[in-house]
Amino acid sequence: MKTLRRQVTAVWLALAFAAAGLLAQPARQVAPPATDEAKILEAMHLISSHTLHGYVEELVSEKFAGRLTGTKEYEACVEWVESLLRGWGVEPGGENGTYRQLFPNPYTVVFPGGVCEMHIPAGEGGVIRKPYAYEDEFIPGGTTGSGEVTAEVVYVGYGITAPELGYDDYKGVDVKGKIVLMESEVPVGPRGDSLDEFKKWRPYSFHQVKLKSAAAHGAKGMIYNYGPIGNPNNAYVEGFVYHHVGEAVVADVFAGTGRVHKETVDRIRKELKPQSFATGKTMTISNTSEHRPDGVGINLLGKITGTDPTLKDEVIIIGGHLDHLGRLWELMPGANDNATSVAVGLGVAEAIAKCAVKPKRTVVFFFFGSEEQSEDQGTQGSHYYTDHPIYPLDKTVVFINMEGPGIGDKISASGGTTYPAFWDFVEKANAGFVHRVLRTGPASYPGRPRQDSAWFFWKGVPSLTFGAYGGPRLPYPTYHNTRDSIELVTPEIMEDVAQLLFMTIMDLSDELALDFRR
Repeated sequence: MKTLRRQVTAVWLALAFAAAGLLAQPARQVAPPATDEAKILEAMHLISSHTLHGYVEELVSEKFAGRLTGTKEYEACVEWVESLLRGWGVEPGGENGTYRQLFPNPYTVVFPGGVCEMHIPAGEGGVIRKPYAYEDEFIPGGTTGSGEVTAEVVYVGYGITAPELGYDDYKGVDVKGKIVLMESEVPVGPRGDSLDEFKKWRPYSFHQVKLKSAAAHGAKGMIYNYGPIGNPNNAYVEGFVYHHVGEAVVADVFAGTGRVHKETVDRIRKELKPQSFATGKTMTISNTSEHRPDGVGINLLGKITGTDPTLKDEVIIIGGHLDHLGRLWELMPGANDNATSVAVGLGVAEAIAKCAVKPKRTVVFFFFGSEEQSEDQGTQGSHYYTDHPIYPLDKTVVFINMEGPGIGDKISASGGTTYPAFWDFVEKANAGFVHRVLRTGPASYPGRPRQDSAWFFWKGVPSLTFGAYGGPRLPYPTYHNTRDSIELVTPEIMEDVAQLLFMTIMDLSDELALDFRR
């Protein structure tokens, strides 16, 4: 009996000591809940250069054929972006519960083949035809008509007929049935003391006005001293054939005329008097194209609705244009212009969509159509949106535009000095997380609308455009030609621009009061 009692006592003592030992163990550490700052930082790190580079690779692929707005390939690109947004839970932000806003968009498809040749007289009435090199010396006009024109070239300066200014480049020359050689822009620049004077000339700086005027004066074709770069931002006149040419072609036209091109242009600008003349040179230019007057453009919009019942009515828009030039004989890939902006926008969209902390204000991700083309003034998609806004413009806190943020090692933005209160948020995000050199300046759009931010700015919406610059010098021109390829893109700068804008948006979206309007 004593033995049994001792055994029971021993068991109880063992259990007691074991319990005491357990009680003596330190309490298991329970991780505190993550702060909002930690959750936002975690979402920021979802943005990776590898992923963004993959988006650019997809956007410049043959399947999207250069993303010319109106084409089936452009719509396929829209569908691809929509699928990404939908997969992340980004809501449709367009019309009628869709991701889209449709708008009228006439467009022209330019097919491969054509010529740009100078006729050089040879002995005994013969002629030698000197062909010019595609892209290095000329690129077909983006809205060219079909046909072939062989005719004398007439130099018409800036191609302007402006009775109210007492100026007419066509006075005293006969261009009927001829090919005109024309300068781009106007003889007065939009800077300094000449700004007020420029405003009088500005309506004549548009490509569309110049082309229509040449056709109205009877010209059958045009060689436009513009690059040579590709550009579908022009009017279409049936049967009117034109190319964009560079200095090599212009120099050949002027050779032997007793005039020097640069001196002639300088004289026009200095005296504001035409210097038009028949050159005595003959050229042949040709193109094959198909015009689609009933084309439809697509703006693509996704949104993340703000969480605050009052602040959600205020909108932050971030975006860039989705389109490019399509094919001008060859594929125009548009890697930095503007696939990198689309990639950055997608990176920001995914990060906000997956962030455990949602912004109090509504954030709209806007991928514009037809920035590169218009038969009116250009930047057709943003022009249409600002005339038919889905979100009230007076409730749009800021428009963050992007143009070419994919090549370089530094970050630039136009508009920081115009909107210093906004720029404070950018500098704070950069100092805390990105650590890149930042450069900014004023928001200023005195000339033609060459960026989507222009229309927002003119409507009173605070607007900035972000890009990249610096790094090694590019080995050749890449603007609006076949060389704007993914091989030149810097993935790391895209990642940093995306992270910078993500942190900026997350910071400013929660401010109780925001008013960047000047």
